[in-house]
Amino acid sequence: MMAAPAPRRTRRSLRALACLALAISGFVAAPAPAATAAGTDTERARFRQAYAVAQQQGGEAWRAQATGLESYVLFPYLEAAALEHDLRTLDRARVDAYLARYPGLIPAADLRRDFLGELARRKDWTTFSAMYQPGLGDNLSCFALQAKLARNEPLIFESDFAALWKKPSLPDACDPVIAAAHDQGLLTSERVWSRIDAAADAGKGGTVASLAPWLPPTDAPAAQRIGQALNDPASALREASTWPDTPRHRQALTLALQRMARKQSTVADTAWQSLKPRFTLSEQQRGAVENALALFHATDFDESALDRLAALPPGAQTDATREWRVRVALARQDWTAALAAMDALGESQKDDGEWRYFRAFVLAKLGRQAEAQALYRAVAQEATYFGFLAADRVDAAYAICPSSMATDETREAALLSDPGLDRAFELYAVGLQKLARREWTAALTSRDADTRRLAADLAFRKGWYDRAVFGLSSGDALRLYEQRFPLARQDGVVEQSSQAGIEAPWAYAIIRAESAWMSDARSGADARGLMQLLPTTAALVAKRNGLSWGGGESLYEPATNIVLGTRYLAQMAARYSGAPWLASAAYNAGPNKVDQWVEARGTLEPDLFVASIPYKETREYVARVMAFAVIYDWRLNGNALSIASRMTPFGNVYALPNGGAVRKPVTCPAPAVAKPTPPTTPAVLQPAPAEASSAPTPQEPRQ
Repeated sequence: MMAAPAPRRTRRSLRALACLALAISGFVAAPAPAATAAGTDTERARFRQAYAVAQQQGGEAWRAQATGLESYVLFPYLEAAALEHDLRTLDRARVDAYLARYPGLIPAADLRRDFLGELARRKDWTTFSAMYQPGLGDNLSCFALQAKLARNEPLIFESDFAALWKKPSLPDACDPVIAAAHDQGLLTSERVWSRIDAAADAGKGGTVASLAPWLPPTDAPAAQRIGQALNDPASALREASTWPDTPRHRQALTLALQRMARKQSTVADTAWQSLKPRFTLSEQQRGAVENALALFHATDFDESALDRLAALPPGAQTDATREWRVRVALARQDWTAALAAMDALGESQKDDGEWRYFRAFVLAKLGRQAEAQALYRAVAQEATYFGFLAADRVDAAYAICPSSMATDETREAALLSDPGLDRAFELYAVGLQKLARREWTAALTSRDADTRRLAADLAFRKGWYDRAVFGLSSGDALRLYEQRFPLARQDGVVEQSSQAGIEAPWAYAIIRAESAWMSDARSGADARGLMQLLPTTAALVAKRNGLSWGGGESLYEPATNIVLGTRYLAQMAARYSGAPWLASAAYNAGPNKVDQWVEARGTLEPDLFVASIPYKETREYVARVMAFAVIYDWRLNGNALSIASRMTPFGNVYALPNGGAVRKPVTCPAPAVAKPTPPTTPAVLQPAPAEASSAPTPQEPRQ
């Protein structure tokens, strides 16, 4: 049912206050003033005080703190914060006045959106309709349709509702509109089924269940079973023997088997063998079931997995099943089967650095040394995880070709004078990082690649490292290692790593992989800050190490986060005989999962073990961290420990390197390798695939 929109102040203002507190305490790095319109230290301090008052008190109290800030670039954010605080009592005149003064600014757009939500809560549809603009999100779109219904105007499906109807899930604000559309006879069976299919494809079982009652009594049971297949595949499979053999029930059975295969492949397999004679599934449906069963038997490393994958008909094969055929063969150390599986990969897959490396690995195991050495040397020309592994196999130097950006003071001055970027840099300077990123994106979305690259370099020089990481992530910019792998010594990584008893390059690599230097990052699992620590984990680490604990919000302070994160890394390393590669896997997936994998496949060579990790996220995470550790080692020391030395075999204890440790030279081969990583190669030197205010959610909570 529709829920009344809550004021936006709660989460956003608390978070903003937290960021302000961090900035005031000195933990959020503030960039040095630029020779343009950047604010002075006095202006920034005064803004922080006024902004806190505006958020906490609303009204006009903030103005006393803002004297002299009228020309400061962030001044519009002060009044907007006060208006957001007063949202429940706000009238249109105050909102209109603000919108007229600051058209096109982000706080103005936010205020319009939030005030429209408040008007909907009040059911002031007249004012809502006067202020509404399309394109403000599904929630407000449905409120706009509620306003239309309040005027006793009928809905027109194609113009009013067709676009929303195609979406697999909708907010609660759409419930009254859906009900009205049904009452007006707009939700024909064909339209309901089209949305059920879209929701089923997206795995939205709740949406399917909510749509079933809109169908005729003869169709509703099949829709309910599709929802059941998505929400509770085990019960669906137990009951499937009583279902009729109709097209929709075949759809439900296919979905239930696919979902169950992901959870318990053996249970799904038993159900499939029992139900297969009863239902006349299409060739495509049978292929989808066989694909899921083969794939998840493979991730479980069942004895039958390799045969199942090899036996899949061509129409049922996917890139995932072809890759897992290789992974299972490698884990079983069946080199002939592994080579055959690699021969069966798609052409683009064969070009992937992972499979070129493992082809060389397998060729060497089969005694074809000349071919293996030539392939290893080719892969070793790349500054990736697999390139570094290959270089170790042939005792070659690491191929890293750094580049630098030419300065262009005229273009820099023009860029710094851009009002949007000016606001972005100032918001970062005062600790409002989420708002800073929004201004940054708005200012640069339509700019050319060279301008965006220059802006990223400027951000790096101002200490705003995550903009460089995300802004320099393709093409020749991949060679800008100084910007893409910042050292940020002021945050104490080197010192805290030493005190924790771990290597600084590894700690830097974890930060780079976890948050890309976004100190306010927060994951869906509530991991926070640079090293993405869960508050519960951080509290335990603090207690174990006799450190002070200031609560979950303190994890957004880089210094606090690094102190606790390095100790947690040390704790994980101790669990796995000091091995950074296994500790990295545990940091991402949780040590309990890693313990299970070690028990099952703990005799494999480390690179084979990593290739056999069932979780794609963790598998690629370990590769990224190990590659990043090499790059950070090189940045700190001018050369690097070999990646092989950090990937100690099972049964060996990893010892921290001392002054006499053998280090690898780093060179740029001639001709310089400047080509970007092919799209199919795991982006081990890239930031997270999609930028957000949170880091990727781990596969399971860290223990």
